Amino acid sequence: MSVLTALLEARTGQQIAAYRSWRLDTALKPLLRDRKLDTLDQLVTQLLEGSDRLIGDRIVDALVNQETSFFRDAQVFELLVEAVAAAQAERRRVRIWCAGCSTGQEPLSLAMAFAERHQTSGAPMPEIVATDVSEAALARARAGRFSQFEIQRGLPVRQMIRWFDTTGSDWVAKPELVKLVSFRRMNLVSDQPPPGRFDIILCRNVLLYLSTQTKTHVFPKLADALNPGGMLVLGAGETVIGQTKAFEPSKAFRGFYQLQGEEGRSQAVG
Repeated sequence: MSVLTALLEARTGQQIAAYRSWRLDTALKPLLRDRKLDTLDQLVTQLLEGSDRLIGDRIVDALVNQETSFFRDAQVFELLVEAVAAAQAERRRVRIWCAGCSTGQEPLSLAMAFAERHQTSGAPMPEIVATDVSEAALARARAGRFSQFEIQRGLPVRQMIRWFDTTGSDWVAKPELVKLVSFRRMNLVSDQPPPGRFDIILCRNVLLYLSTQTKTHVFPKLADALNPGGMLVLGAGETVIGQTKAFEPSKAFRGFYQLQGEEGRSQAVG
């Protein structure tokens, strides 16, 4: 289904490798059922007819990779707390951007970690901005509603009870938690970053699905959005090495990448 994968890449930069083409059937099955269609070919026909301008959005929402969980790679969050504390020691208001936040587990994990730190030590809260290309994912993130399966992935019982209420079989984040995150729609490939500069950008397990050419457009955006000396946090299987000269491995925080001063912005592609 080259038409569907081409649509996804054109809209988001994400690619679906040939060996993962099974994802098309799995991800689009609910959409086929909703539109009373039997095959992907019929869905492609409707897309190409152009009579429904929303169908492309729904296809992209279904296909874009939204794998996430609370406190994914717990050590990263421990280091983030340390990095924020170090920045705040310089009496700076710290800003964090979660790029590709999916259904919200990552930014809400940050909000929990820093809210609990604030409650115990009085340390100021950082500003947390979270973006994603999928409006459907953002709607779920803003609602803060998660299934029993989703809530148990990474959250201990203590935090489930402290920060969530039960509604039927689901768990819903308390308003006091959700309000700590500013959720916004943004296409990392084609849109400009949120206004202002950030001290830390989390872009975890996003670049993994982008082509090499697309990454050359994304890295400069990330560099431009950081304050001098700011940190970029990628997923475990991602790196900047050999892809950009704007960042270098952080000496203080293992696995983080630090912007190489103002000159790093002009070296973002390399």
